[in-house]
Amino acid sequence: MNDIAHNLAQVRDKISAAATRCGRAPEEVTLLAVSKTKPASAIAEAIAAGHRAFGENYVQEGVDKIRYFQELGNSDLQWHFIGPLQSNKSRLVAEHFDWCHTLDRLRIATRLSEQRPAGLAPLNVLIQINISDENSKSGIALNELDTLAAEVAALPGLTLRGLMAIPAPESSYERQFAVAQQMAVAFEALKARYSTVDTLSLGMSDDMEAAIAAGSTMVRIGTAIFGARDYPKNKET
Repeated sequence: MNDIAHNLAQVRDKISAAATRCGRAPEEVTLLAVSKTKPASAIAEAIAAGHRAFGENYVQEGVDKIRYFQELGNSDLQWHFIGPLQSNKSRLVAEHFDWCHTLDRLRIATRLSEQRPAGLAPLNVLIQINISDENSKSGIALNELDTLAAEVAALPGLTLRGLMAIPAPESSYERQFAVAQQMAVAFEALKARYSTVDTLSLGMSDDMEAAIAAGSTMVRIGTAIFGARDYPKNKET
């Protein structure tokens, strides 16, 4: 078994154990392999190990990988855009990705809807919540969610699937769980209003267990699968 296949198996085991501990079925939690800055060869190893869902933070890098694997005939892969999205890159996301996790304003949502090709299914979108109220983080406040959700749900080129957050690092499990639970409460309320909502993208390597215990349905794991990242200087977003 190669390193990436081994790492994937270990991460899946951790997800399964975390879910079982809180009385949830492991199948309720999707693993999103965050492949940003990693070469196509690393993604190919993950594909060979049975993985199909990948997250990319940089638009052009992600599009290049999507095209590469499409040319190889890998039509069953699922590509998630999980980075900050600028207006001038929205068309590339609308035309190539299956999901966008970082929706936080109507202007971008409208562009994505209008730019989604008619031949593709609507783009699955998550509204990003700035749950820790950090100035450096994208996302909206929870009290803005109802308005933006209603606006997004009305756009024909999008399907509102749920919420995403990147909480500030917390040293204790209890604090991680408390923050994750805030997201879970908002997610359940949104799910009660919109039949398409089924996804809470929450939890990374350091807070995955708390996120799963609170109700996360998707965790985003990169380094534990692919190893440390190499960030080139002046990386585009």
